[in-house]
Amino acid sequence: MPTGIGDEALLPAVVKAVQAAGRHMKSRFSSASRLGSRDEIVTALQANDAESLGILRGMLMEARPGAGWVEDELEEGELPPGEWWSTDPVEGNINHIHGMADWCVTATLVRDNTPVLTVVYLPMTDNTYTAIRGGGAYLDGMRLHASAKTKLDAALVGTGQAKPGEDRETHRRIGQSVTAMLENALALRVSVPATLQLIQVAAGRMDVFWQYSQVRSGLLAGALLVEEAGGWITDTQGRPWSLTSGDFLASASRLHGAAVAVLSSLP
Repeated sequence: MPTGIGDEALLPAVVKAVQAAGRHMKSRFSSASRLGSRDEIVTALQANDAESLGILRGMLMEARPGAGWVEDELEEGELPPGEWWSTDPVEGNINHIHGMADWCVTATLVRDNTPVLTVVYLPMTDNTYTAIRGGGAYLDGMRLHASAKTKLDAALVGTGQAKPGEDRETHRRIGQSVTAMLENALALRVSVPATLQLIQVAAGRMDVFWQYSQVRSGLLAGALLVEEAGGWITDTQGRPWSLTSGDFLASASRLHGAAVAVLSSLP
């Protein structure tokens, strides 16, 4: 059951928390950042997460004291019943520590395994994306609408990996899907993190995004934004998507059938 104030009244506190964490992480950002070994990279990633969580967790738990907290941002699968905060303290952390601007901070309130409120803040551009289930998706207060395109051959599409160390089968599926979409869509992007492609689908700048395997925190925020902008969220076979699905597809509504036809035809 919901605990405390309603979702609309909660949203400003979530925006405040996510922006505070994001601005702190911007103060740690350097475009000259260069790292060498894998151990150095892991240490830098962990340090960034700890810095952001030091702000984010306290503010969100104060705003919604009865909600649970997902400890591991790389977790997959269903959550227990009730309300949970699913956050990514530095979504695109790998980009941040390498001096690239493609990163953000996200917080999503999940109720009985359904995302109901989300905030995505891009510190490098000072843009804030928000959505409440049933209330639309917004960029800095302006309503978002998914693309109205009707033909896949005019579409800008994208994919990426859920996390490092995916298994060989997942790598095979990614490769085959990229080839198939190169043959059917207008242009294709392969990048991380997922959220930064999903906000483009929600805003109508991109038309399709898919991903094999999943990390919960990397999809929930974008899934709610795309749905509330009028797009469709399913798995790559066109079936309803859930936290137990093995893959993910977000698309403009009138391109969904074509995207499913391409992806579901792959072995």
